[in-house]
Amino acid sequence: MLEKQAKTLRFLCADMVQNANSGHPGAPMGLAEIMVVLSKYINHNPKNPNWLNRDRLVFSGGHASSLVYAYLYLSGYDLNIDDLKNFRKFGSRTPGHPEITTPGVEIATGPLGQGVANAVGFAMAAKSAANLLGDDLINHKVYCICGDGDLQEGISYEACALAGKHELDNLVIIYDSNKITIEGDTDIAWSEDIKVRFEAVGFEVAKIDGHNFDEIDFALSQADEKTKPYLIIANTTIGKGAANLEGSHKTHGAPLGDEVLKEAKIAAGLDPNKSFVIDEDVLFEFRSALELGDLSEAKWNQILKQSDKTNLLNNLLNPDFKSIKFPDLKNQSLATRDSNHKILNAICATLPGFIGGSADLAPSNKTELLEKPDFPYGPNLHFGIREHAMAAICNAYARYGLFLPFSATFFVFSDYLKASARIAALMKIKHFFIWTHDSIGVGEDGPTHEPIEQLSTFRAMPNFYVFRPADGNENVLCWQTALNLNAPSAFVCSRQKLPALNEAVFGEVKNGAYLIKQSKNPKITLVASGSEVEPCLKAAEILEKLSIPTSVVSAPCFDLLCEQDKDYINKIFDPKSKILAVEAASGLEWYKFADEILAMNSFGESGDAKILFEHFGFVAENIALKAKSLLE
Repeated sequence: MLEKQAKTLRFLCADMVQNANSGHPGAPMGLAEIMVVLSKYINHNPKNPNWLNRDRLVFSGGHASSLVYAYLYLSGYDLNIDDLKNFRKFGSRTPGHPEITTPGVEIATGPLGQGVANAVGFAMAAKSAANLLGDDLINHKVYCICGDGDLQEGISYEACALAGKHELDNLVIIYDSNKITIEGDTDIAWSEDIKVRFEAVGFEVAKIDGHNFDEIDFALSQADEKTKPYLIIANTTIGKGAANLEGSHKTHGAPLGDEVLKEAKIAAGLDPNKSFVIDEDVLFEFRSALELGDLSEAKWNQILKQSDKTNLLNNLLNPDFKSIKFPDLKNQSLATRDSNHKILNAICATLPGFIGGSADLAPSNKTELLEKPDFPYGPNLHFGIREHAMAAICNAYARYGLFLPFSATFFVFSDYLKASARIAALMKIKHFFIWTHDSIGVGEDGPTHEPIEQLSTFRAMPNFYVFRPADGNENVLCWQTALNLNAPSAFVCSRQKLPALNEAVFGEVKNGAYLIKQSKNPKITLVASGSEVEPCLKAAEILEKLSIPTSVVSAPCFDLLCEQDKDYINKIFDPKSKILAVEAASGLEWYKFADEILAMNSFGESGDAKILFEHFGFVAENIALKAKSLLE
């Protein structure tokens, strides 16, 4: 029966790709035996994809997407045969790469290597959850299937080094070692010993024939005995069973073609003129997951019923944001990284699922959760200098179902983790990015550490909200807004102290921008975020003395501002007024609202922050001069 199941799965995947006339048949065909045996070990309930103590299965290589969907359908998840036939077609529930809109898909992995880091994140989240709820309630495993491309990407090494350090014995990575990438044999660019590499970072490693059912079964049966993370190197043949294309890189990213597929089916003893064939006995074997899953969840619910953790679990699943006692930061002159530190600790004191850390920059980012233990016994996570893995791990924490994670680094280093931030935005998850040292205000560290284009880059990202608060009180309001968004948010904070500012005259932070100074019939309106708001207010004083009515808008979140209706926009930006945007960054996005911008058109320099702001013109006198010039 195992052979028949594998054959069915193999050609179901090939049919999906052929029917779509697009996709990747090679890896799914090569993984058929592994997937069949693994399906006997995975503890899950297809009727309830959100059951908390289910095993997590992550397909790191999106090119195995046909295998993902075929497996989910066969197991009894809420997919039907038409969904498989609509693979890769517009509006289908089976898109080209796995997304969380498909029932049973744990996480959108996107670029290669992401899924490996996500799997490490799930394994860490499970350890955090077990610390809170007990290992009688949280004792599942995390399985990850990855390929050569995943392990060549640096993020996988970052994440696996962390997994080894923490001895994540709940993590099983199955490496589909078919030695093929798009350009051909992996030997053209890769020659390292994967077994030695993973043993060096603290994994236990097994090597098997990925088409031998007994070897696969034995390797998986050993997972419960491991005291470290476990890598199974499965040697496979890409495009297994694909006639003369078996083992060829040509099976990686293109359909087999009608003739080759027919030949392959004949060789396998199948009817070459039939597609999407699933015999009843095969479907019965796979669908046993439904009854087994129901039974596993029922037993777990009984344990939960007898547990004293039910209230805690409810608090984790349904965090009460209104109960957070935010600090009163009005009239306090603070760097926004410092006000952010106070806010993080206030949230952590109330919400048991608030968790996070920095890429070895907690003292500078001000992200330490005071008097709280480190992972796995508390909410302080230490990622080392691993920005990309940090963000992908926190994406998994956000998807786990119990946690509100934050990750932190210097703003300029956000470049290292942009791919993970983008995937967070695609999934619409609550992952809070803390990015400090937000501008040329970094000063003496010089242009390599002074972000210029990053602010515009992340503001351009759909469903990603960038908050750049101008003072501590505004920072509190930004957090209150972000916690209620169904999307990731970034807090871009200053290293240098910023003075306390007046509260809103009209509008609110939740609108993205508001009038902080309102003039009747203004001739010019100055708009800025972060550290540039205060010099704009001083510039307004200069202009008012010159009988130039001036309003000032603080815009902590450009993304929310763009979502406001025309009436609101016209109230903060008087249509009769000229608009000057001031940003110590590239700021090109401000042309959506502004007539002119005063922004950076070069990289920064090394020197005292005050001198740099003067040199590049972000001082009241120059802002007033620019405003007068605009009016003229």
